[in-house]
Amino acid sequence: MIKATPMKRSHALVKFSKDHHFALLLIWKIRQGLRFNVEIDRITKYLIFFFENYLKEHFTEEEELLFVHLKADSMSRKVVEQDHQALKEMAEQIKSHPDTTVINEFVNTLEKHIRFEERELFNELQTLLNEAELNVIDEKMKTSHPVDREDNWKDPFWVKN
Repeated sequence: MIKATPMKRSHALVKFSKDHHFALLLIWKIRQGLRFNVEIDRITKYLIFFFENYLKEHFTEEEELLFVHLKADSMSRKVVEQDHQALKEMAEQIKSHPDTTVINEFVNTLEKHIRFEERELFNELQTLLNEAELNVIDEKMKTSHPVDREDNWKDPFWVKN
C-alpha cells in the first residue's frame, strides 16, 4: 500500500488554516464546558462572541476570496456554502434560545466543516489556482490579518476548577 504524502499548504491559505486552528480551540472549549456542566449561558455568551467577532468575518473572507474560484455548481462549493449558511442559522438560534442540543450540533458541524476545508477544499484550490491568483489571496489576507487572532475572553469556563 502506498502512503499518500500530504500536500504542502500554500502560503495563501496559511492564514485560513490558522483561523481554523483558532476555531478548533473554540470547539474544544465548548465541549469542555459542556463536559463540566457549565451553565449554558456562559457557554452561549462565548460562542456568540466568537461567532460575531471571528467566524462571520472568516466566512466572508472564504466566500469572497476562495469560493469564487470554484464553479457555482461544484460539489465542494455547495458543501461549504451550505455549511456556512447552516452555521449562521444555528448561531442565531443559539443566540435567541440557548440549547445544549443546538450547541452540540453547531460544534459538530463546524468541526466537520473545518476538516473538509483543510483536507479537501484547500487541496482542490491549490491544484486549481495558479501562483498569481494565490499571491492575490495572500496579499488580501495579510492586509486583513496583520497579526494572528487572539482570544481575550475573561471567563475561562473550559478550565476545571
